[in-house]
Amino acid sequence: MSFEKRKTRREVLLMLAAFGITRDSLAQDAARSDPRSFRVVLENERVRVLEYKSGPGLGVCGQGMHYHPERITVSLTGAKVKLTNAEGRAVVREIPSGHVFFSPAETHSTENIGGSGTRTYIIELKGMDWKPSTG
Repeated sequence: MSFEKRKTRREVLLMLAAFGITRDSLAQDAARSDPRSFRVVLENERVRVLEYKSGPGLGVCGQGMHYHPERITVSLTGAKVKLTNAEGRAVVREIPSGHVFFSPAETHSTENIGGSGTRTYIIELKGMDWKPSTG
């Protein structure tokens, strides 16, 4: 990519930010952008429950760098996962089947580095700052 294109992209992002439009606000709802992997199981004014299915080498809760609101995750299958935070720091974790955990809102990427598919429930907690997961 040439310097001029980078400069133009940077200028556009700065202009959007000046109007309060961020990269997260432009991202699409994961359930709409990736309906083969995500399914809305339940939604009301307090929570949204997503079912996510993926295969080896893919994400375990979305593809590439993506956003999640505050949530509770229920691992329906075991998985070996490489998690990379927004700053680029990566860790590998073994997540057993049935594991349940809370996570604050965050942007990250995940990769299924195990040898089998995964299935997960993601329970998004709807608060004042809620916006849906982005894929």
